[in-house]
Amino acid sequence: MNMNRSAFLGPILILLGIFMFLKGDVAFGTGTIFEFFWPTLFVIPVGVFFHWMYFFIMQRRGVGLLVPGGIVLTAGIVCQISTLFDIWHLMWPGFMLAVAIGLFELYWFGDRNRYLLIPISILAVMSLLFFAIFSIGSLFSALFHNNSIIAIGLIVVGGLMMMMRNRG
Repeated sequence: MNMNRSAFLGPILILLGIFMFLKGDVAFGTGTIFEFFWPTLFVIPVGVFFHWMYFFIMQRRGVGLLVPGGIVLTAGIVCQISTLFDIWHLMWPGFMLAVAIGLFELYWFGDRNRYLLIPISILAVMSLLFFAIFSIGSLFSALFHNNSIIAIGLIVVGGLMMMMRNRG
């Protein structure tokens, strides 16, 4: 086995082993590979292909290839993470971030048109804001899924406020 094949297959086998370990109850077969790894098999390679075309085939000409390349690559990563961990409800802002990344690549490798920074900034800030809001909301709903905990907390805080008021 030559070095290139080992460098390529080694990480894939490690990731496959980790996946099988974490998803031990899943019957492993061809359908499972397509079910859980469709973004890695079909979407991410298209994004990598656009980048490869720009950097190696076009000799850094045709910077427009990076816009769909960045969008598709980032969207593929978002889909892969969402599929593996079943967190679509948290990862959807990644699709806005994908557009921001595609446009940022156009800015960075292109002629540095500063007006591109306006939509890049808006999309990136919105995406990160939605990531934060939905992640924190999901965390709080997991911690406080039982209303009795919130009710007890309100009673304790209200009681402490009343006791502090009576002392003053």
